[in-house]
Amino acid sequence: MILPGATVGVLGGGQLGRMFVFRAHEMGYRVVVLDPDTKSPAGLVADEHLQAAYDDETALRALASRCAAVTTEFENVPAGTLALLTSLTSVSPSSVAVAIAQDRILEKTHLADAGFQTAAFLPVRSLNEAGEAFERMGRPAILKTSRLGYDGKGQAVVTSADACTAAFERLGRQECILEEKLGLDLEVSVIIARSAKGETAVYPPGENVHHNGILYSSVVPARIPDALAREARAMAEEITGSLEYVGVMGVELFVANGGKLYVNEIAPRPHNSGHYSIDAAATDQFEQQLRAMCGLPLGSTRLLSPVAMINLLGDLWASGEPRWARALEVPGVRLHLYGKAEARPGRKMGHLTCVASSAEEALKGAEMAAGRLDGSAA
Repeated sequence: MILPGATVGVLGGGQLGRMFVFRAHEMGYRVVVLDPDTKSPAGLVADEHLQAAYDDETALRALASRCAAVTTEFENVPAGTLALLTSLTSVSPSSVAVAIAQDRILEKTHLADAGFQTAAFLPVRSLNEAGEAFERMGRPAILKTSRLGYDGKGQAVVTSADACTAAFERLGRQECILEEKLGLDLEVSVIIARSAKGETAVYPPGENVHHNGILYSSVVPARIPDALAREARAMAEEITGSLEYVGVMGVELFVANGGKLYVNEIAPRPHNSGHYSIDAAATDQFEQQLRAMCGLPLGSTRLLSPVAMINLLGDLWASGEPRWARALEVPGVRLHLYGKAEARPGRKMGHLTCVASSAEEALKGAEMAAGRLDGSAA
């Protein structure tokens, strides 16, 4: 076990890293963040910020020498980086698991081979394959870059072979995956932590709504039948087991075709839809990340209250500073800002949560508070 007083490291300096640093400090750990951005949100609050590229071998060796264990806050870490760190210190999740999660073709193939239900998919690596893949799919589909896409970036809905070919061209002829466009009933996600001993701690499923490919809101517990919630939690456990995963994972699921569960994506890190756990779970997802990487017992995932979370994007700042006081007048609302220097449209700047006696009341309170930020509410 790696006990309080030790130093741990994080690859990546975004908001996930920032929230991890806060929790690690509360539990008595020091944290070193490696990120190239001089103003990275996590780097600003860490004990030490190594400002360097993720493939800078000198900086990586310095990180490993300072840290008893290292984790990541985003999945697009170069494979060589994790391989080097693994040879020098304890790293979780593993480079194998991250390599699968950061490539949509590898990810979907692994899930399908392991017996999990996904939307139909085909790899697309050339202009010819783009048209042929759509013809084989035979129905509306989504073309996505295999790597580096997030928050709706790097993808396009296509309804013909010609449209698929044109979209592949627009995406820079990068390796892509063509996925069947399911008729969705609902989107849900499960946050799960898994230890090196195979112990798991699974949170109740959250019900998610996306706007323009970016998560808008999460409501926990998801308003789905109990049997479906149990199936979603069991699926998350099986997925982490299939990868011999260590750490926190977000498992994104679709409910479609009469209530069937389909795995959409896995995120090898804490997940945006799990931020509610800071305010409404016995153990939040960032503490679980720390516990898993340090070999400590995982914490309880008991939900303390129904809760809703809404993301705050840079668009809110278009007409000036949001009206924080008005939002915080709503009972049960808490505000979390990420310390980012510049507000840009579509950029996640923070989130707010609302706890209440029911999921419906929590969502109503969160939406009321979010509406007050730009002055649209009375």
